[in-house]
Amino acid sequence: MKVLVTGSSGLIGSEAVVHFAGQGHRVVGLDNNLRRHFFGGDGDTTWVRTWLEQQVAGFVCRDIDIRNRPAVLAAVEEIHPDAVVHCAAQPSHDLAARMPFDDFDTNAVGTLNLLESVRRHVPEAPFVFMSTNKVYGDAPNRLALAELPKRWDYAEPEWQHGIPETFTIDQSLHSLFGASKVAADLLCQEYGRYFGMKTGVFRGGCLTGTRHSSAELHGFLAYFFKALGQGRRYTVYGYKGKQVRDQIHCHDVVRAMEEFILAPRPGEVYNLGGGKANSVSILECMDRVEQLTGRKLNWTYSETNRIGDHICYYSDLRKLKAHYPNWTITRSLDNIFEEFARAMRDGAAS
Repeated sequence: MKVLVTGSSGLIGSEAVVHFAGQGHRVVGLDNNLRRHFFGGDGDTTWVRTWLEQQVAGFVCRDIDIRNRPAVLAAVEEIHPDAVVHCAAQPSHDLAARMPFDDFDTNAVGTLNLLESVRRHVPEAPFVFMSTNKVYGDAPNRLALAELPKRWDYAEPEWQHGIPETFTIDQSLHSLFGASKVAADLLCQEYGRYFGMKTGVFRGGCLTGTRHSSAELHGFLAYFFKALGQGRRYTVYGYKGKQVRDQIHCHDVVRAMEEFILAPRPGEVYNLGGGKANSVSILECMDRVEQLTGRKLNWTYSETNRIGDHICYYSDLRKLKAHYPNWTITRSLDNIFEEFARAMRDGAAS
């Protein structure tokens, strides 16, 4: 099988390259390091691309911007992939407000370029899209919350498993990033339902791993360890530092994508995060890091939360597990923290 991976130097894209190549498949990447344009030096993924080209046999990366429609059409026609894993994105909801055209053109128009290229040239190829939980906007903040000593949690039993795919995406504040990802999310669903293409949408929680080229505006856990390792001051924005996210290792993300590719369900949507078991607040992160490393984070607190930010979010994984029973979370929260701590000690923290 030939697998095309967009954003192949990013966290999920690079994990997809490693995983599918390890399964014996030929992998071609599309990545033009637009992340450096978005985030500056912290976001530069050159080191990941170099590592992949050196370590992954047969891997080829093409320097193509997914906003360039003729280039994308030509590339998909020439590569003629058997499956597409679409991870390329502008991933920061804060940054989108500063560069709205770049954000929308990358997230929405770039996704349309890829979908139409696949429809024209390889319509039978499964198409996996890495969406985001930000499609729900700040609607989860309307749920009743219980304030615990170091975290927020859902107060009502109805939400004990987290946010399901049936949760509303309407009448809420999304950020421009959330809106551009909603557009891409719905396009993928529509190409599955209208054209019968094998499209699958994965609405990611906090995706993490040590190949994350993190920046303050994106890559929560990776940037947390970067700040600790480099002595940077870390800013906590609002909610008393008790805001909760579910962490999922990039390996488990790609394994979910693989299960979909093996048995696609056209137009389906899945929430994909660590679930309640892998949920953690910022204050809890600080405790875990201190225990693991013996070091204290240099941090400051801002009363102002990020616009549209979730107070508490973790994914309800029941639909994904029901459709793909061979998939499960394999990397616990402890595993994830220990991996970052080892990388920091080895000087390889992202």
